[in-house]
Amino acid sequence: MDPTLINIVSLALLFIGLLGTFLPVLPGLLLSLCGLLIFKFGTENDMPMIYVWIFVLLTIVSTVLNYVIPAKTNKKYGGTRYGSIGSFVGTIVGLIFIPIPFGFLIGMLLGVFLGELLHDMSDTRKALNSMKGAFVGFIYGTGFNLMVGLAMFLVVGYYIFF
Repeated sequence: MDPTLINIVSLALLFIGLLGTFLPVLPGLLLSLCGLLIFKFGTENDMPMIYVWIFVLLTIVSTVLNYVIPAKTNKKYGGTRYGSIGSFVGTIVGLIFIPIPFGFLIGMLLGVFLGELLHDMSDTRKALNSMKGAFVGFIYGTGFNLMVGLAMFLVVGYYIFF
């Protein structure tokens, strides 16, 4: 296969993966990792194998952290299990029924808020704090994913263009 085509496909997957780090419709780091692997094994380049292992490890760590960070920050800000369940349901509902670019985020935050209100209807302050915790967790997880995806993109770009 033509190395130029492989480079284009790799960069396209890496770019789409970068978008997927903050758009939950796309499997962000997995697409980026696929782009990295296609570049590494589809072309004759001198990129060391250690980069592949590091990015595989960071992708696994990121996948685990995407579930742990929001739960921990939600709990740190006073959230309960109801808020966590509301976060999951709200994200799905937001993806489907709120047709704007960040509908999933609005759905997640509303889900946390409503879940906490179902747990304790009189404590709106606790529900708002839990919502803040979920947002902080989302920012941390997204920031980590974005940094890893950007690093993959830059490493492959370096080996393509330099």
